[in-house]
Amino acid sequence: MKSSSNYSGGHALNLSDVGAGAEVRVSRLECAPTTCQRLREMGFCENALVTKIRGGADLVCWVCGTRVALSARLAKQILVEHVDGRS
Repeated sequence: MKSSSNYSGGHALNLSDVGAGAEVRVSRLECAPTTCQRLREMGFCENALVTKIRGGADLVCWVCGTRVALSARLAKQILVEHVDGRS
């Protein structure tokens, strides 16, 4: 099952697709409800600002004032948009 909210229809990438150093905004989560809930608890809420620090098999991001590590598989379920409007 997929979850979505407040998605404006702009071009979204998944968090794995953006480069290190990019600041993005979470547009929606596409995962099972329990996974979506856990991601939100970690700070990956819709409209949250995220800075990707490092990519690879395990990603490191800055979200809500905390560094968070995620698997690339999980990061692919987090759809984001560039903050500066780039696609």
